[in-house]
Amino acid sequence: ALLVFVAVRLGPQLGALLGVGADPDEAPGYDLVTLSGDTVRSADLSGRVVVVNFWATWCPPCRLEMPSLQKLHERRAGDGVVVLGFSTDVGGDEGVRAFLRERGITYPVGKATAEHQRAFGGIQGIPTTFVLDRQGRVRHRVVGYFASPAMNAAVSRLLDEGPPATP
Repeated sequence: ALLVFVAVRLGPQLGALLGVGADPDEAPGYDLVTLSGDTVRSADLSGRVVVVNFWATWCPPCRLEMPSLQKLHERRAGDGVVVLGFSTDVGGDEGVRAFLRERGITYPVGKATAEHQRAFGGIQGIPTTFVLDRQGRVRHRVVGYFASPAMNAAVSRLLDEGPPATP
């Protein structure tokens, strides 16, 4: 039983670290209205590696991985990496805004809707992080804390694959 638990929890991390896993999932379509009022459309992110993170302010593992997501945003945005936060918090936006300000989080964040969750095949726990390739396909899905070395390796590998081929 312990081996099964470890495999389920660590398998996605190792897959992201080593670049192995299931075949890419279909590209989810979504529009995220950020807390600043901007709209980020999946269709506009073609050619970029996108890290989508479902999280909540009350979630301890979410709080632990946010600095890694922020560093990824700061270091790799110029390389074509986009980090998006989908807050699952219930209630008004001001508590989420204050939380982000206190922690210096500057990547785009909006409120997750049921439609967003469906687009990504359902969210069984938080944090849940998806790494999408330049074609918008889900290449990695990690439920729970996503270790920074595995996240960075997955993103770097997808960047190294180069831009999508043009017809």
